Amino acid sequence: MTTFGFLAHPVSTGHRNQIRGLDLFTRLLDDHRGIKRPPGPRHSIPFPLFGSVTSATGARCEGEIRYLSYTAEQMLRRPTTARAMVAAEASALRDRGAQLIGLGGATSIVGDRGLWTARTVGTPVTSGNSLTAYATHQELLHVVRLLDLSPEHTRVAVLGYPGSIGLAVTKLLLADGFPLDLVCRQVNRSPDRLLRHLEPSAHQQVRLVDSVDQCTADTRLFVCASSVGGLVHPERLAPGSIVIDVALPRDVTAPPPEGHDVLIVDGGLVSAGDDVTVGDGSLPGPTRQLNGCLAETMVLALEGRAESFSLGRELNIGHVHAIGELAARHGFFPTPLASFGRPVREEAIARLARYFRGPGRPADTGTKDIAAATERRFRERVNPPMARLFGAHGMDRVFTRGRGCTLTTADGAEYLDFVAGYGCLNLGHNHPRVTERLRQFLDHGSPTFIQYVSMPAQAAELAERLSEVSPGRLERVFFSNSGTEAVEAALKVARAGTGRTRLVHADNSYHGKTLGALSVTGRLRHRKPFGPLLPDTVAVPYGDIEALRAVIDGAAAFIVEPVQGEGGVVLPPPGYLKEARELCRRAGAAFILDEIQTGLGRTGALFAAEHDQLDPDVLCIAKSLSGGLVPIAATLCRSELWDEAYGSSERAMLHSSTFGGGNFAAAAGLATLDVLAEEKLPQHARTVGEHLRRSLSEACAPYGFVKEVRGIGLMNAIEFDGDFSGAVRSATDELLTRLPGDLRALTDTLPDELRTALSRAGTALETTIGDLMSLRFVSALARDHNILTFVTANHNRVMRIQPPLILDTAEADRFVAGVAAVCHDLALHADLDVWRPAHNTPQRSITP
Repeated sequence: MTTFGFLAHPVSTGHRNQIRGLDLFTRLLDDHRGIKRPPGPRHSIPFPLFGSVTSATGARCEGEIRYLSYTAEQMLRRPTTARAMVAAEASALRDRGAQLIGLGGATSIVGDRGLWTARTVGTPVTSGNSLTAYATHQELLHVVRLLDLSPEHTRVAVLGYPGSIGLAVTKLLLADGFPLDLVCRQVNRSPDRLLRHLEPSAHQQVRLVDSVDQCTADTRLFVCASSVGGLVHPERLAPGSIVIDVALPRDVTAPPPEGHDVLIVDGGLVSAGDDVTVGDGSLPGPTRQLNGCLAETMVLALEGRAESFSLGRELNIGHVHAIGELAARHGFFPTPLASFGRPVREEAIARLARYFRGPGRPADTGTKDIAAATERRFRERVNPPMARLFGAHGMDRVFTRGRGCTLTTADGAEYLDFVAGYGCLNLGHNHPRVTERLRQFLDHGSPTFIQYVSMPAQAAELAERLSEVSPGRLERVFFSNSGTEAVEAALKVARAGTGRTRLVHADNSYHGKTLGALSVTGRLRHRKPFGPLLPDTVAVPYGDIEALRAVIDGAAAFIVEPVQGEGGVVLPPPGYLKEARELCRRAGAAFILDEIQTGLGRTGALFAAEHDQLDPDVLCIAKSLSGGLVPIAATLCRSELWDEAYGSSERAMLHSSTFGGGNFAAAAGLATLDVLAEEKLPQHARTVGEHLRRSLSEACAPYGFVKEVRGIGLMNAIEFDGDFSGAVRSATDELLTRLPGDLRALTDTLPDELRTALSRAGTALETTIGDLMSLRFVSALARDHNILTFVTANHNRVMRIQPPLILDTAEADRFVAGVAAVCHDLALHADLDVWRPAHNTPQRSITP
């Protein structure tokens, strides 16, 4: 078995400080453990979590990786001193048994690319540049394939020619047929002298330029292999540019700005497959995004080849191909790609294809893949952070068809929808009765936005129908476009109608995200970035009638949800809403019932108010009023309150909406009311909802991490017990206990400010772990069972269960089966009585 040593160096000031900090920490540990080290400075420290490598072939080698404490810039400024230091450190590795020594980055450059170091140390040495060049070449070819480009029509710029890696990559690309821009310093060097490293037949394929700015206008692919660093500024590159940056120090020092269509790929790296093991396999070792120079040293050691391999400026191209093939045999590959340490998805590369024009790609640059195009457009133009969240949790899918409770992707995968547009789709996707009514409206040529020059027929009819079916005596209807607009209208009519200003709302409530609605939303996370909000708003605990009693006198209104939907599907205590309504009546405050989520059958009644025989002064509805096809909302109001606010010609238009009250949306609302009544969907929701909760409760009962299954009708939720408190402290205590030396004495010397910061960080980490468990559940349901759910807006540990009201029992049972399966996958949290052996492990009987 061959033993290797490897000398690395920090690639940035921060990385150097990390190494210095690790050195200081190991010195403190040595002091506490009573270990005496030789006096004098240390120029390197060992890399932890590394000792041996077992490859995909079963071959094994041992090695020691040591980090020098100097960056490339520092070593290149004093090359003679750095060269002597590298030789001394390499000799120390040799004396400790290394049969092959690898040099990383600048440790190779200062020793004449390994030649001088090999002669001085007397041990086989490799710079690792062959595998680095191979990986860089393969990374560029991977990009070209994803962009669907042809090499002969795609110009590539190479920075760092005629350096060792830059020269090797140039030769490889010329052999592929790429035309090249070679970016190099031409001071006192003639073109003939610079091109002498290349075959004369290749000279016509290249252009010599002094800087990136001199590259051709259509050059969008770059390979950076300089030893200077900082040569490329991504904000000055053309959109669609892709840079393979193998330079040390980096030629691109920071990621491009958000939304700037330039991709930086970490060049010259390889990753080990799952069949490669570092150490004994008991702990995860460094196997991803390994520098090619280190990986080459490992591969040679795994092959038992203690020989100088990659030395000098001009690499043997045959060696470059050979080491790449050997690396693949042992399980090391140039893909997947990364950018500043983060994985790069192939879709992120393919979406840049539209910037490449001409014969280098097909004339039609528009993608035919609707999913890829939508992902690009959403990521670039709609919400980049949300796109990253979707990608991280496997939710970046694109649906092209919807029917009933099922959504279908472009490639035909069907998903059971238990989100239903956050309550917009009580009738399911594209209910035929509603779509037919809208087609009839359009085919008839009916006018829609005429509400301010005439009396709109469908809107007036819908207002009458809503007044007839709503609870209490709600004789006036104002139409708008969304739930938050309905709440805004409710708050305004309450203030204008009562002549008062105070608005009372419940903690943990959710009423919308426009400024007024946000002012009565009881979640600081939503409110804080937009303050100051409306003055004279007061929050009281949901369900606490005495707290409401203390503040309601003199208030304009109390706004409340009959079930707190985004708050986690929280049901009120029995009798709370009825008492709250009476308190408002006696205080002369408007009782505003927000039924945006609960209304139109969701809770097993047409309106949740019916469960407590409530007669609100104002009722807000939206979401599913159009069957989920057209934005529409309505604010229903008692005539006495409306008249006080708007009951004169002078005040009749104090509150209005350009699109509110259009006939087209009203036609959808009329059809929706018909379907709800004719198909008896509220009653259906009550029956199926009871079956669903009962089945879910039984399925989740054995699992300790399921805190509660709750709900009403088809408005339900699973709350997870995401309590990981004490986990970080326990892990820290175990680490301090098991490592040699009295480390607790060391931690006792930490400043109070640092101890407080660490404690807060530990608490935040435990909270995040609890939240991630819920998201893990959501993503597993979608990934493994094609069932869509999501968490509620106010609580990440509550998974909403809000399917269309047309859900049948078979679909409910499929959902329960999926939940049960995911629970079993998380069985580490289960009660002991549900344990069963994995993989049908045979059990031996014990004879007494």
